[in-house]
Parts: sequence; structure tokens; C-alpha cells
Amino acid sequence: MSDRRFQRKIEDFVCEHCGAVVTGNGYRNHCPHCLYSKHVDVYPGDRLASCHGLMKVAEVFLKHGQYVLEHRCLVCGHKKRNKLQTDDDLKMLAKY
Repeated sequence: MSDRRFQRKIEDFVCEHCGAVVTGNGYRNHCPHCLYSKHVDVYPGDRLASCHGLMKVAEVFLKHGQYVLEHRCLVCGHKKRNKLQTDDDLKMLAKY
């Protein structure tokens, strides 16, 4: 994470889509079970977004040999990309 605007926040959360309890690692921005995210940041980790809408995976693609998720906010349409984490449920990728 080379962007100066990135703020690492290690926070656990409960997924508002599927209800799973998720252990944060400071880089995770989505549920490893259903892959949903939440629109809480303007820049990663700042928690300054006012929307707070759920974000659904809109696209999955490979970049430099690593899967990347692109989430789209279901409230305002904002898009955000994040790398797939090693403990994410890969079976969920088939839905996208």
C-alpha cells in the first residue's frame, strides 16, 4: 500500500449482508464469505464516506496474476477495487 492516503485500520466487523463475524487484518474491506463490502471510506481506512451503503461485487478480474474485486455501492454507485484475500470463499467468485 504505497498511497499516502491509505490508513491501515485493524477492525473486526459483522457483515451486514450475510451476518458473518469477520476478523479484520487492516487490509480487508469485504466479507470473506459473501464478498460484500460497505461504503465507509473516501480513501482506504479513513471512514469518512457518508453513504454507508452495501457494496456488491460488480466485476472480478486478474491483474498481475492476482484476482481483484471491483465493488459497486448499491446506494450511490461508487466503485472501489480490492485484492482478493487468501481466506476468501473462492466458490463465491462463480457468482460473478
